[in-house]
Amino acid sequence: MNLKHLRNFGSALPYSDLMPALFLGHGSPMNGIENNLFTDEWKRLGENIPMPSAVIVISAHWLTKGTKITAMESPQTIHDFRGFPQELFDVKYPAPGSPDLALETSRLIKSTNVGLDHDWGLDHGTWTVVRHMYPNANIPILQLSIDYDKPAGYHYTLANELSSLRRKGVLIVGSGNLIHNLRMIAWDKASEPEYGYDWALELKLKMKDLIEDGNHKPLIEYEQLGPGARYAIPTPGHYFPLMYTLGLQTKTEHASLFNDVAVMGSLTMTSVQIGE
Repeated sequence: MNLKHLRNFGSALPYSDLMPALFLGHGSPMNGIENNLFTDEWKRLGENIPMPSAVIVISAHWLTKGTKITAMESPQTIHDFRGFPQELFDVKYPAPGSPDLALETSRLIKSTNVGLDHDWGLDHGTWTVVRHMYPNANIPILQLSIDYDKPAGYHYTLANELSSLRRKGVLIVGSGNLIHNLRMIAWDKASEPEYGYDWALELKLKMKDLIEDGNHKPLIEYEQLGPGARYAIPTPGHYFPLMYTLGLQTKTEHASLFNDVAVMGSLTMTSVQIGE
């Protein structure tokens, strides 16, 4: 399939260049409607990286048996949370999908069969972020699901099969949180900026050094990162999106971090940009 027909949403990216790849700590769904230091960085990304032909998001909130990709013309906005203000539930992000890109992506992935999904849409791991990056909702947005039965290394390797899309102007985004333990959240510290438990801050620093050094093996084997890992990643759903971003990094690309702060003790908003 020729993706040139998608490349009409701004400045063209030379096909010899690579689109950046991102991992975004998405945090609370409220970031979808708030303006804060995290959303300011998402807006900055949308303004400063090349305009993509399309965006594929690997969200922590679409865990499946097997791998699927959204393949509808008009994905719905999914409000997959409870207990938040009605204003958040009222948000619609009417970005188009791209059945053609979904089919192309499914064919690129040889390690597993990828199902073309017409039922999911854009969950809050996706729309709360991309609506800040691309507020006009005029770029095709797709989601690739996470096969939850597979280990971290599987997802890292699968990401390699998506690499050619970066040369076609497709922005690939992992959306989760590096450290994510909702049961240990310090709700009384919600108004205290950059508050983290000692184990969270220590592990965040260790992960930061590994990412910046391009040393991915310990990150793939995250259970071995020390005693803090079992608190930081009690379940890997929010961690696996990082594997896709790191799996797309070439040997010559640099990883830079931003939003690298802890919140409410047991969450981090650490985000990663691969390439320029």
